[in-house]
Amino acid sequence: MIKAATLPKHPLPKSSLSVSTLAWVIVSKYCDALPLYRQENMLKRYGGSVTRTTMANSLIRLSTKLQPLINLMRDHQKEGSVINADETRIQVIKESSKSINSDKYMWVSLGGPPGQPSVLFEYDPSRSKEIPLRLFEGFSGYLQTDGYASYNAVCKQEGITQAGCFDHVRRKFTDAKKGEAKPGKKVKNARVSKADVALGKIRKLYAIEAEIEKLSAVKKLAIRQEKSKPLLDDLHQWLEKNITRLVPDSLTHLAMSYALNQWPKLVTYCESGELSISNAAAENVIRPFAVGRRNWLFADTPNGAKASALFYSLVESAKANGLEPYAYLNRILKELPYADTLEKLECLLPWAVKANQE
Repeated sequence: MIKAATLPKHPLPKSSLSVSTLAWVIVSKYCDALPLYRQENMLKRYGGSVTRTTMANSLIRLSTKLQPLINLMRDHQKEGSVINADETRIQVIKESSKSINSDKYMWVSLGGPPGQPSVLFEYDPSRSKEIPLRLFEGFSGYLQTDGYASYNAVCKQEGITQAGCFDHVRRKFTDAKKGEAKPGKKVKNARVSKADVALGKIRKLYAIEAEIEKLSAVKKLAIRQEKSKPLLDDLHQWLEKNITRLVPDSLTHLAMSYALNQWPKLVTYCESGELSISNAAAENVIRPFAVGRRNWLFADTPNGAKASALFYSLVESAKANGLEPYAYLNRILKELPYADTLEKLECLLPWAVKANQE
């Protein structure tokens, strides 16, 4: 008597794409920045006949199946003590609430308990305060961002402590130095500009961070209190003293104004060894998205943009937990149809898969 094995379940019943093909398409686009039309052409060379439309529709359908994982990752991220957040532009052609050429946004956050980081992307056509209010509701730790004011409301509502970004301050003084430099030959013994002085003081703060980079959070905090805090006090006094000596609206004056306006947030990193002097962590996880955006240029529909946010979240979270993205996606797509309980879904989270491999 011949017995046929039970056909394995597929996350997209009746799909023409296998699980391994779906994983390959996702990684090719969201990890290797290959637009779907290039993938279509690559498959044609090997005798394949999967169109970009089939791929796009399959990814959008698949994203709805994977959304519960993202919801769990969002809740888990809030259990950590620090979240780094940022936002970047994305063009969405068929966004009904805005014109084609208007700005829409990918909101990005990085955080979670020690050893269990998650990187989450969220598409929204708006850049208003309502988005952080929704994304960070229930969080009560440190939220590190740039100086964008839309984060203020959620910090006030949830009792979140805001941390700023010294990279932005340094950048403004660097721009001031370049913008106000006089063209022509360098003058010997030229007078040092106030932008130069500010950069010199900020450079000392970064030198301390380089020295303590690999130390524990407890040791970082102690050294910052001992060495960084006096330097910050000196910088603050210097800014307050010298801002009145500059022409209003000059580049250096604007840089000083920005630093003073952001000051309470800028010095917050000295309160915790888990914080950084800058928000570079969030900017770094945006970089793969920015590389992909240069290749695929835009999302056709809001559903496509939301699907992209989900897959970037899974790929970047896998990388953050030391997992190879294709292997991770191939595994969770095979197991997803059988994950009919919360416990089984939690086993598909990146840190759970990582723990099972060790």
